[in-house]
Amino acid sequence: MVVILTLDQARTFKTMKTPYEILGESGVKALASAFYDVMDEMTEAEEIRAMHAANLDEIKRKLANYLIGWMGGPPVYQAVTGTVCLTDPHAPYHIGPRQRDQWLACMDAALERIDASDELKTMLKTPMFQVAEAVRNQNESEPKPLDPNMIAIG
Repeated sequence: MVVILTLDQARTFKTMKTPYEILGESGVKALASAFYDVMDEMTEAEEIRAMHAANLDEIKRKLANYLIGWMGGPPVYQAVTGTVCLTDPHAPYHIGPRQRDQWLACMDAALERIDASDELKTMLKTPMFQVAEAVRNQNESEPKPLDPNMIAIG
């Protein structure tokens, strides 16, 4: 695919900063920490909070490492894990539209908590939705009840 930009668009594109350049490493780490703090506090996010360990320190580090690279910084997460795939680690969990939206609400609140600029929030809105949607692995928010007449073969 070839993208053709006007001269003004090209100038704007060249001067745009990445989210990583706007926040810096410490800002991205603060965002990841604020995200899980919000999840821990927000009653509306209890469902996704239950998918995590009691202690959130390790997952805060993992999210920070992922976001550093995803936001335009060095590929820290990939260096540690060898991949940037998010679907595999989330596969064991039931993630439907409601769970996706809880995650997004936590991220929106975390961006508020770190006093992110309106420019940064706007810049991240669509890409954050795309990430959350990519992790969604169910069409329904409610897990299907187990059929007591079903025999598991494995």
